[in-house]
Amino acid sequence: MSKNLYHILGVSKDATEAEIKTAYRQLARKYHPDVNKDNKDAADKFKEISAAYDILGNKEKRQKYDNNEIDDEGRPTGFGAGFGGGNTGGGTYYNYSTGGNPFGDGAQGFDFSSIFGDDIFSQFSGGGQSRGFSGFSSGARRPRKGADISYSMRVDFLSAAQGAEKKVNLGGKAVNVKIPAGTTDGQTLRLRGLGQPSPNGGENGDVLITINVDKHPYFEAQGLDIHLELPISFKEAVLGGKITVPTISGKVNVNIPPYSTSGEKLRLKGKGIKNQSGVGDEIITLKVVTPKIKNEALEKALASMSDEKIRSF
Repeated sequence: MSKNLYHILGVSKDATEAEIKTAYRQLARKYHPDVNKDNKDAADKFKEISAAYDILGNKEKRQKYDNNEIDDEGRPTGFGAGFGGGNTGGGTYYNYSTGGNPFGDGAQGFDFSSIFGDDIFSQFSGGGQSRGFSGFSSGARRPRKGADISYSMRVDFLSAAQGAEKKVNLGGKAVNVKIPAGTTDGQTLRLRGLGQPSPNGGENGDVLITINVDKHPYFEAQGLDIHLELPISFKEAVLGGKITVPTISGKVNVNIPPYSTSGEKLRLKGKGIKNQSGVGDEIITLKVVTPKIKNEALEKALASMSDEKIRSF
């Protein structure tokens, strides 16, 4: 018995491509076998709407169906398309009962992420692999995702460490890109759905942005920690003192212990990178800088000091 494919999808014959696609997605959500466990009627309905969309969702097949060149199963009718099975006379059709695939690229089953997006139903897609359902053949046409587009972006060190929002031009369109705190050099950000459109009704591709982080004159990131080499004078090393030092979130005062030596480390808790992974510290490595200008008073003071054993060899 002949079926009206427009009635199956609940749309009129003059429905637009977008209206047909929307109707199909709504019905696919409702009758999907994974949300209708052990319900053969739902599985049969899902098969029926998928078969209808395979024809009405394809511009060329829809035109042939409207012209009565193919029937509701995609088989040539003989009116303007020739007789016989398969694609004789240009009447390409898809045999659901045998699971044949007219696309020639080895694709099997649906990419359900194009139906359900990134919500809970995306688990049904199985990473693009086919899944068998009771009463449903896995050979239905799979909408292909559009191509991804790659860009690169330079980001200053503090923006990458603290996080920032940058406005960029992607294909003539201004887009706000969120740089997560702790972004590292070479890391790739994915903007879903902003890539090339699908060639056959699937979801758009993504935009992939590779981040190039500029080096900082004195900060270095290691994980969530920020490292800083701090030069101190000979006097500060011996007598100690309070010094103002930079952090990625502003300047703070640090106490230098008396008789400090090069290589000693000070830790500023919580002054590193803060993101969902945790909070880092700022690690300060002291570097004692001896005076470059002649200082007779210093020389006399040092000469009067007793020698201190600092070597073990």
